[in-house]
Amino acid sequence: MKTIMLACAAGMSTSMLVTRMKKAAEEEGKDVKIFAVSTAEASDKVAEQTIDAILLGPQVRYQLEEFKKTFEPKGIKVDVIDMTDYGMMNGKKVLETALAQLEK
Repeated sequence: MKTIMLACAAGMSTSMLVTRMKKAAEEEGKDVKIFAVSTAEASDKVAEQTIDAILLGPQVRYQLEEFKKTFEPKGIKVDVIDMTDYGMMNGKKVLETALAQLEK
């Protein structure tokens, strides 16, 4: 099972996207755990459990380099959610992008 954590300013706007990603994963038979947090909570969540990928909401893309420096040495893939996919709440596309990133 892979764990994907979405992080945004407050963790609220990504909640609907998480729901749609979970639905897409279920439809495709993918064994993934997906949840959302605020960027401030990210370090605590990484300390509590194994995270395979962190996807940042487009509104916090300015934190990408900081997140990469902090989490990539721990083997966690870090990327920013595509703004169009985020705006359209395209859970299937965001899930596909995350899983493709994990295969790299």
